[in-house]
Parts: sequence; C-alpha cells; structure tokens
Amino acid sequence: MGDWLKMTASDLGRGIGAGRIDPVELTECYLDAIDAHPHRDAIYARVTHDRAQAEARAAADRARHGLRRSLLDGVPISWKDLFDTAGTGTEAGSALLKGRVPDTDALVLRNATAAGSVCLGKTHMSELAFSGLGLNPITATPPNVHDPKWVPGGSSSGAAASVAFDLAASSIGSDTGGSVRIPSAWNDLVGLKTTSGRISLEGVVPLCLRFDTIGPLARSVEDAAEVLALLEGGKAADLRGASLSGKRLAVLQTVALDDLRDPPGAAFDTAVRKLSKAGAEIVPLHIPELADAMPLSPVLYTGEAYGLWRDVIEANPGAMYAEILERFRAGRNFTAPDYVAAWAKLDAARAAWDMATAGFDAVLAPTAPIMPPDRDRLMQDHDYYVSENLLALRNTRIGNLMGLCALSLPTGTPGCGLMLMGRPDCEEALLRTGAAAERALA
Repeated sequence: MGDWLKMTASDLGRGIGAGRIDPVELTECYLDAIDAHPHRDAIYARVTHDRAQAEARAAADRARHGLRRSLLDGVPISWKDLFDTAGTGTEAGSALLKGRVPDTDALVLRNATAAGSVCLGKTHMSELAFSGLGLNPITATPPNVHDPKWVPGGSSSGAAASVAFDLAASSIGSDTGGSVRIPSAWNDLVGLKTTSGRISLEGVVPLCLRFDTIGPLARSVEDAAEVLALLEGGKAADLRGASLSGKRLAVLQTVALDDLRDPPGAAFDTAVRKLSKAGAEIVPLHIPELADAMPLSPVLYTGEAYGLWRDVIEANPGAMYAEILERFRAGRNFTAPDYVAAWAKLDAARAAWDMATAGFDAVLAPTAPIMPPDRDRLMQDHDYYVSENLLALRNTRIGNLMGLCALSLPTGTPGCGLMLMGRPDCEEALLRTGAAAERALA
C-alpha cells in the first residue's frame, strides 16, 4: 500500500478500474499517512475524514458494479482552503474569515464529487491568496519538499505540499498571478493554469475576479488533464501520440529572462535543448508590448483586490499579516480612471501578443526566475520580502496578464520549472504539447 502514495492519480484510477486497488483501502492509506505526518498541521488546515470515507465507500460500490464515473473515481485529492466545502471551514488562510463554514460546496467541488473523486480535506494557503511565496504566519506555512529553510511557493502552498509529500494524489489550487505554477515549480510538480473564465468560480473565495483561475497541481501531465475534466464534468484531453516533432516553440526574450538567476537559468537552457533534440523548432521571440504591460499589474491587481476586500480588511486590519495588509492597501493609490485606462492598455498588449505568437504551439519561459527564498529572512527583512515576492511571480504573471492558459513542468533540476504558455481556451492542445515535453525532459 505504501507504493500507492507515490503513484500518479491516473495510475491509481486504472488500478481501481482493474480491481487491484480498493478505494476504501486507498483512502484509509492516505488518511493514515496524513495523520501520521509530522507536517500534517502545516499542510492541511482541515482533514475531512468522514466525508472521504463515505465517498470512498460509494466509489468502491460503483467499482464493484462496473459503474465508475471517471478514471479518477475513487482517487483521493485535496482542496485549497478557498473552495467552499459544505459543513467544513473555508477560511482562505485568513483570520478575517475565521469560523466561516459554507452551506454548500463550490461548483468545481460538486463536479469533482459527482465524477467520483474523494475529498481528503482543505490545504493551507497564502493569506487571501495574495502572495506567491506561500509564507503565512497567520495560519501556517507549509514546508518545501526540498529544504525546510525554503518557502513552498504560493498561494497554493499546502496544495503543492500535500502532493509533494505524498499526502494526496493530486490537489486543486487557484492561480491569479502564478499561484498554481510557482508552488508546482518549487516542489517539482506539474501545474496547470487554466484560461480565465473557463472554469466556474462559483463558491470560490475571490482575490481578483478578472484574473482568478482554477487548476490542478499534479504528478503528471496526464493527471492534470484528467483533473481538468473532473473540475468541468467533461472529457480529458487525448494525449496519445503527442509529439514535439514539427512543433514550433518560442523562447520569450522580453521580460522573462531578465535577472534570471541560477540554477533556474541553467535548468531552463538544458530543458530547451532537450525539447529541440526531441524535434521541436525553437525560435527566440521579442514582444515589446509585453514590457509596457507589466507595470500595469499594481493597478489591475491591487485595485481590484482592495476593492473586493476593503470593508472586511478595514474592519479588522490587525488580524492580517503586515506584508499582505500593505499589499492590499496599495490598492488605495489608484482611481477608477486609472483602472479603466490600465485595462485599455492591457487589451492592446493582448492583441499584440496574440499576433506575435500566432505561429507557435507554445511560448517558453522559466516558471520562476529565482529559487525559493529563505522563510526566516522573509519574516525579518521587509525589502527582501517585497522584492522576492514580485520576482517570484513575474514570469507566471505574464500568462495571467495576457489571458493565456499555461503549464509548468519539472525540469529535473530540483525547484526549477519550465513554463509553456498556450493560447486562451486551448488547454487540450497545450496539454498535448506538455505531454510530449514531459517525456523529453524525463
């Protein structure tokens, strides 16, 4: 049974379908591992034992009668603590929401439950999802799988840790500026950022509604495809025969390679060479309009985030971690005309991006230009916190600003990810390219 904890979600699903794995035993294996783990309370905010066991029993019954609802029917996954869960606290990593217990599940959780997945519980996250570092002194800072001195990446920090430490077969996170891809990269997982608007945000605690997206953190591209189908109640992308032969991949030169540190820089160069060797055509790409769009982030992100949360925050600002409070309050510096003008400029930049990338199957960049920062220094050095948080999110934020879908893959260098950005609403094509890239990088 110990081997089950390291298997991909898809392989677990195939084992259930073949009768080799019992969903009840599988779920108990995960629950026992969670409860025995020394970092349990730093990874999981709440473990839903009763729900998981009941869902596992139902999955086992369906498997016995040949009535499985999906490949992942009976597979245990975890959920970031901003997805409403009926009867279970959903506090989004913030003392401002302490004691918040929804009456109903978020729509994506209802979809996943209807397809047979087993909910293990809710994972810790950055406060109100407004940091890419994963540092949260208000609730908990999950560990990084590589080094206890490193932050795990955020805001889906516990989501990544639950999979990386073998305490969930996959996890569901959210990505507003990189919150699925950063923790995936820093914990050697696959992370999929979906296109804004593709997956319903009903029952999801918001940060910036025009940028918030939902996506899986997983052990393989196949798992990411299957979990995406789970969230939508749809059919997974067909990854059979995926190849890099004939694919045109652009290496983004604008912004994404600035101030690139090692080992992420070396890992990226090695990864690109492997993709080229596997048959992809690699082309350098400059998009000047992107450089003009990046400075729009403060007004677009903090303006909306503070607008959504101002009343709640100002009613009890002392309950917040000072760094997160300061970031929210920066939204006070922008006017409604500033916000409207920024969106007009961003729409023009998106049009330029679409034209420049039309001939490519994906655009490549390092997922993060830096390694995970030191968690103790972040707590003690304000300037370090601000600079590292912004730099951590810089490359991933490109995908959010340009309205893209994006995929982070492990490079084989610990803590370093390769990001592939695809066209909006083209997740299936991106996943096929990602599956081929995954094999080339292995």
